[in-house]
This record gives sequence, C-alpha cells and structure tokens, in this order.
Amino acid sequence: MPAVIAPPAPFPNVPRPFEGYQLAMPNSPAAAKIARDFVGTLLRTGAHSALADDARLCVSEVVANVYCHTSSQLVRVEVTVDRDQVAFHVTDDGPGPLPDPPERPDGEGGRGLLVVDGLATSWGSSTGQANTRRTNTVWFVLTPPGGQGAAHEDEPPSQGLLGQLTEEASEGLGRPPS
Repeated sequence: MPAVIAPPAPFPNVPRPFEGYQLAMPNSPAAAKIARDFVGTLLRTGAHSALADDARLCVSEVVANVYCHTSSQLVRVEVTVDRDQVAFHVTDDGPGPLPDPPERPDGEGGRGLLVVDGLATSWGSSTGQANTRRTNTVWFVLTPPGGQGAAHEDEPPSQGLLGQLTEEASEGLGRPPS
C-alpha cells in the first residue's frame, strides 16, 4: 500500500490578525460595571493584560456617559484585539449630539473624556445610522507600554460588525492617532 502524505492539520490556536468581542446590554445604572467586568476579564485572559486597568477605567467612563447623557435603551461595547493594540467602541442609540469634552471642569463630574484622553493612544467620536436609528459612538485605542499601535491617521480603528451596521460621520471630537 503506498504511503499517503497529507499536510498537517491546522493548529486551532494560531493567532488571527484580530479578534472581536461584543456586548450589548440595557442602558442602566449597572451598565458601567457590567462593561468594566467584561473588558477586564477579556484583557486579563489574553496577551494585553497590562492594559486591563486602563481599559476598565476608560470603558466605565464612556458607558457611564451613555447612562447619564442619553435616553438610549441599549449600550453596545465592541472590543477588537490585535497584536499591537486594543480598540474599543461604545455605541448608543441616543438621538442627541455627542458631548464636547470640557476644557477644565470645575465641578465634581465631567472628567470622563479627559480620563480617556489621558490614557488612550487615540480616541474620538462619530455618529451614524443603523437601519432606522441614529447611533453615537465613542471609540478609543489603547496600546501596550512601549507599543506603537497600528491605528490609521485621521480615522477611527475598524469597527468590525458594528462598522458594517453604521455609516460613520466624524464629529471632529477626540484626539486622532499620532
């Protein structure tokens, strides 16, 4: 009987160019904690565990803004992980405009986007349309210490499935990738 030569079976754990994760939840007082725990667990179990604390803080601030400043029924968090960076998109169905980050907040609140600005490699916001509803998205990118990241200039990172559902129009908020 002749020998059969076949290529080896593919390795099931070969890293893909990126991995995407999504969470959709009611816009409630518990949403920030749920998103914070989701992101923390996701990053602590992967290659970007050093980013877990910054990611938890940033996503918590942005999700809390959705709860405090919109009437959206749902908030969606999408996380895209690749070798060089982790990109986050927090989307709501709020009909209102995106908030402007305060220059120098004097009160107790209003520092959430300043926190994101200080920790993220880049961040911004956009509005879009998904089916019959308007969507607002705040996105930010975190890179490991010493990492360069792979963000594109002048545009937010790819949104994966959410990006396929929404057509984004930049509002000019945030800090573009450097």
